[in-house]
Amino acid sequence: MGTPLKLGSFALALAVVFSAAFGLGNLAGPTADAATDTGTHADAGHGSTTAESSAGEHVPAGLQITEDGYRLQPVSPALAVGKPQPFAFRIIGPTGEPLTGYTTAHDKDLHLIVVRRDLSGFQHVHPTLAADGTWSIPLAIPAPGQYRVFADFRPAGHARGLTLGADVPAPGDYRPRPLPAAARTATVDGYTVTLGGDLVPGASSKLTLSVAKGGTPVTDLQPYLGAYGHLVALRDGDLAYLHVHPDGAPGDGRTAAGPQVTFYAEVPSSGSYRLYLDFQHAGTVRTAEFTAVAGTPAATPTPAPVAPSTSATGGHDATDHSHE
Repeated sequence: MGTPLKLGSFALALAVVFSAAFGLGNLAGPTADAATDTGTHADAGHGSTTAESSAGEHVPAGLQITEDGYRLQPVSPALAVGKPQPFAFRIIGPTGEPLTGYTTAHDKDLHLIVVRRDLSGFQHVHPTLAADGTWSIPLAIPAPGQYRVFADFRPAGHARGLTLGADVPAPGDYRPRPLPAAARTATVDGYTVTLGGDLVPGASSKLTLSVAKGGTPVTDLQPYLGAYGHLVALRDGDLAYLHVHPDGAPGDGRTAAGPQVTFYAEVPSSGSYRLYLDFQHAGTVRTAEFTAVAGTPAATPTPAPVAPSTSATGGHDATDHSHE
């Protein structure tokens, strides 16, 4: 074989080898330097990765059975309809053992909320803690169905309170009820409660509930759980348990014993919510229920249009990567 032919064959072989190597390189992905550069550019100005952002997203209370290493563990497999039967559960701590140490909040170590999935049959009760970490209380459910139980508590030494939720059935013929229409007034045992204020998604909303009996404002409400009223708000659809904070406390020198009880509620989205106000008068705790609708949140201002750049950047205009 002549020298020119040998050189031509060798050059052809080199071309095949380099082409194959280039293809394998593309299949294997970018080099470490390229990956590092891409990551630096993507994260610049954001301060967190996608995983970190997802982990940091706020989840409304009550949607999880476990949080911060604590888990709600129902002991009773079902709820009893009509006749009171013991309902028992435990809070399992990060060590895997039942939790026995709690920080008192609103005069109780733990608040138990029970409500059917259609938001009917609401009960707010306070079970008893045994030495082995088991909570129990005689409980009667008004009608069969799937119920949500919420344990609202703060572990001793923990930085914040938790609300864990679990579904527990009440066997029988389940007949769901439609959500009552939104209304500004509710009646219970001869009392009329009027709701003032509106829920605003993504913001703290002031709600004022005024209590009257026989048309006369009630001005001698009795303290209940450290306030003149206790308000629970649940979102229709998933029963998210929402943050509601009373304004003032009995004996603080500024909070009157009625007829108005003021709260600040934070709702995460538009839609329907069920509000449950517990108030105490003449030695009896009663619950007034409302349906309230949170409107559409305020629109985010639209940024002003940016004029196209006239500089030659090879199609990679700097305005495409603004990190305001």
